[in-house]
Amino acid sequence: MWFKNLTVYRFNKPFSTDIEALETALEGFTFSPCSSQDISKFGFSKALGKLGHTLVHSTNNRHLICATKEEKLLPSQVIKEALEEKVSLLEEEENRKLTKKEKDALKDEITTTLLPRAFSRRSQIKALLLLDEQLILVDSSSAAKAEELLALLRKALGSLPVVPMSTKTPIEVQMTEWLKQGNAPAPFTIQDEAELKSAADDGATVRFKQQDLSEEEVLAHLETGKQVHKLALHFGQSIAFVLQSDAGLRRLKFSEEFRAATDDVAGEDPLAKLDADFELMSSELVALMLALVDALGGVEDSL
Repeated sequence: MWFKNLTVYRFNKPFSTDIEALETALEGFTFSPCSSQDISKFGFSKALGKLGHTLVHSTNNRHLICATKEEKLLPSQVIKEALEEKVSLLEEEENRKLTKKEKDALKDEITTTLLPRAFSRRSQIKALLLLDEQLILVDSSSAAKAEELLALLRKALGSLPVVPMSTKTPIEVQMTEWLKQGNAPAPFTIQDEAELKSAADDGATVRFKQQDLSEEEVLAHLETGKQVHKLALHFGQSIAFVLQSDAGLRRLKFSEEFRAATDDVAGEDPLAKLDADFELMSSELVALMLALVDALGGVEDSL
């Protein structure tokens, strides 16, 4: 339930939907397991997992969705060795070299033969549609995986006018200024981790972890022109995270005290506990994003 990373997108055109329309749209693209000849399958699954009943879980115009991917694990080395053996045998039998087209056909044939015996791996990726704030938060540190989910959502909805979030002033410029000043705008506080990069072509990088970032050793790198591209921050007393220059938030950690707010929900109903956790998490993520956008000077207006 608790998001661990945020890859952030914003709608560049007004967008709205309701839970019924969203549920109906996703139903046409639900996940189904791989058949013997499928190398992968990707589709929407229940938002709250096995305990849930719907593809969309919503509260206060905030919609949680989940996509499941199953992939067959067929090592390329296994295919390569089987192909080399088959090619060698045929070339010896026919006393000629096989063409590239023939080798490609053999590779496809071998892959088809091996697929039913391949192991499968499943993974899930979740996203939170914040329609009042016109944002989508994808729980992934990989932009490629986030885009894969958005592509599936776009296919289900027919259109999805979103772009990666960017700010009016480059984030690395603002984080560098925060570190120089020794503090970030409230309610954020600087923690003990940062990554600095040189703006020069050499791209020199220095990383600090579990270190007082106000020390001269750190500030000296800023004086030589390096900029902050990753900075550990804390939002109030609830969420610790690392802010990146691409507007991504990584390694989110909700404090135990914050998560304990739903402990009084009846333990006999695990679904009610999940629902309470979702409402708590989504509300705080909205507060976090609004405060962060404000601290960063607003999102970029032009595309």
